[in-house]
Amino acid sequence: MPLSLALVPDRSPSPAGSATESPEQVAFRASARAFLSAHAEPRAEVDPWQVSGFPDDDEARAYFEHGRAWQGTLAAHGFAGLTWPTEYGGGGHPAWAERIFSEESNAYGSGPGFVGATIAMLGPALLAHATHDVKARYLPSLINGEVPWCQLFSEPGAGSDLASLAARAVLDGDEWVVDGQKVWNSCAQFAEWAFLLVRTDPAAPKHRGVTFLLVDMSSPGIGVRPLVQANGSSHFSEVFLSGVRIPTDQVVGEVDGGWTPTRTVLSNEAAFIGRGGGAPTSDRLRDLAARHGGLRDPLVRQRLATVISREKLQALMGQRIQSAVRNGRNPPFDPALTKVMAAGTKVMTGNLAAELAGPAAMVGDDSIGNWIRAEVINRFSVSIGGGTTEVHKNNLAERSLGLPREPGIDRYTAWKDVPRS
Repeated sequence: MPLSLALVPDRSPSPAGSATESPEQVAFRASARAFLSAHAEPRAEVDPWQVSGFPDDDEARAYFEHGRAWQGTLAAHGFAGLTWPTEYGGGGHPAWAERIFSEESNAYGSGPGFVGATIAMLGPALLAHATHDVKARYLPSLINGEVPWCQLFSEPGAGSDLASLAARAVLDGDEWVVDGQKVWNSCAQFAEWAFLLVRTDPAAPKHRGVTFLLVDMSSPGIGVRPLVQANGSSHFSEVFLSGVRIPTDQVVGEVDGGWTPTRTVLSNEAAFIGRGGGAPTSDRLRDLAARHGGLRDPLVRQRLATVISREKLQALMGQRIQSAVRNGRNPPFDPALTKVMAAGTKVMTGNLAAELAGPAAMVGDDSIGNWIRAEVINRFSVSIGGGTTEVHKNNLAERSLGLPREPGIDRYTAWKDVPRS
């Protein structure tokens, strides 16, 4: 196939009833297509240059609520949590349902936004590690978007090395009393609940003395302070916890064993970031190249082909990881690989966007310029969010390649005895 044809995006729907699909799959595809046709926004009617980082707080809230409303629509029609158990609000379908629904969704621009990210992170952790009562209490309202969540993991002194966190929880009767600070908490200002990692045994090594809690963000003692980014948006916040009381029945997993559900969250976060969502960035890069004559440049075309290939690989990798986790299996490969690949791809897309548009893209407030500037900034943020690229490469080296661990004394030392600044 000529490269010029290969670079044209194929947005046509998948063929329903193909010879490789069972009658059940054909019927599901037809129902998904009918639902999307009736309720989703056609991609052609959605601004392709829209970015999620809004300097205006009201616009940011409206964007957040728009995604939340779509999640509610999905749930109301049986298309949320397609593979989750029906007793917790899911569809109870086989893994192929998500693939088919994703294929049919390609022609539409509707999506859950950040709500979808928290569902992808928290949902599998609750399914795998929470008690039946906790699942029954929190999963239905998570999956239908009724209750938006945020993640309270990272701290000023515990980002890349999350297990060194210092936020402390002390047991007082049937409640945990939490004091500490969290940072880089996405959409915390909009969240009603949070999943929180705290230290409950300072005498244990850093990975063994932490507990995974669920907390109501309206609890007394919680303060949220927005962090303003270079583009003027406040997507992230820092969260302060002072004497926050959390009932003991809001623990996920074992007390002092919170690193296990945390690993599930981090694996799914890496897979989600790596897989991406919505229209591929390569679609916009094609448009930019066409506007600026780049499609006639064989070097630009080759760079576009590389980006397209990586996007497709990342999507497939993310699907395989999440499918395995949903079915109670270990991921088929280290999820850190998807995160490292996504960060590398974002560097490629940001550089190419800036080069195609030239210096004019760095000024003005038109939608295309805003998209390009966001793409340039995200070269750096994606390499940090969900764990830095450097840390993920270390994890891959040690866990997947069997290379020696970096020297250190804190892995088996009591957390309270580890020197810290």
